[in-house]
Amino acid sequence: MTDKITRETIGNESIDAKFVDRIVEAGADRIRTCIQCGTCSSVCPSGRRTAFRTRELMRKALLGLKDEVLSSPDLWLCATCLTCLERCPRQIKVTDAIIIMRNMAVDEGYMLPQHRKTSQKLLETGHAVPIDQANRDMRKELGLQEIPPTVHSHEKALNDVKEIMNRTGFKKLIEEQEEA
Repeated sequence: MTDKITRETIGNESIDAKFVDRIVEAGADRIRTCIQCGTCSSVCPSGRRTAFRTRELMRKALLGLKDEVLSSPDLWLCATCLTCLERCPRQIKVTDAIIIMRNMAVDEGYMLPQHRKTSQKLLETGHAVPIDQANRDMRKELGLQEIPPTVHSHEKALNDVKEIMNRTGFKKLIEEQEEA
């Protein structure tokens, strides 16, 4: 992936003119009103600590550079804090657009290995971060039950969570990601 948008990038055949339409239809209806002022990038807490540039991601989406956007690790750097929306002079739902693009990325087979691993833990245990022995010991030291009153200690609840993940297609989606 290139860091800059160039004439060569814009002139290539990988432009998907319907990409921004899909983002708009999914709920980020004001994205086309972006004036590229850079406010989103300047207020982004993630952008202060990483190479993430919200404005660049939005511009690429508007240009229809679907594959470049969906395959970009930068897509996953947004902390979804909504600061960009709070400051945007056009009130663009930037965070919603990023979440929509993340969902598109996963649907098209782009998922970071860390997210795949976390999702698999969620499928297996009902928790993204299952309780391990160190957490059990710490809970006992704090005077808490060793196992919290969550799906960890309620098998029926875990089965219900697994059923929800199956019915919503989450399980199938993660299994497909593992095969890819």
